[in-house]
Amino acid sequence: MEENVNRRDFLGMSLAGVATIGAIGTLYAMKKSWDPLPSVVTGGFTTVDISQLQVGELKTFEWRGQPVYVLKKAADDTKVEGRDFEVNGELYTVGLQVCTHLGCIPLYVANKKEFLCACHGGVFNSSGVNLAGPPPRPMEIPPFNIDGTKLTFGEEGEVYKQLVSKA
Repeated sequence: MEENVNRRDFLGMSLAGVATIGAIGTLYAMKKSWDPLPSVVTGGFTTVDISQLQVGELKTFEWRGQPVYVLKKAADDTKVEGRDFEVNGELYTVGLQVCTHLGCIPLYVANKKEFLCACHGGVFNSSGVNLAGPPPRPMEIPPFNIDGTKLTFGEEGEVYKQLVSKA
């Protein structure tokens, strides 16, 4: 009789061990499937250096698959509250270069200091504020952080929080 009890205990402990290993493996696989892919994690942040921008120059960068513009404005340009900010005494503006009407990509016309959307004639000023046409609101401001002359899109810095609070 004692032999059967030992055998029974061995089988029970073996079953418990296999079940535990299976449960751990299942939980690990579930966690891996919930984690974002490395390409998504690295795609969430884009860092650009704005120190080389010339006055009136617009640079477009890709952030999360969307065009983001950075424009260095002239000293005599009017500062638009809630849209423009200063870095080292220079005036800049940033935004998603996407029309808020249907998602088209407006073209920047430097001599007019305006964005023109070819889809339905939307017009935005150089700070991304809608002036005419069907766009219902200004271009979005992506979250960004300033570190010296570098902008990191995807981080909410103090300047971004101030701009959003004024909008």
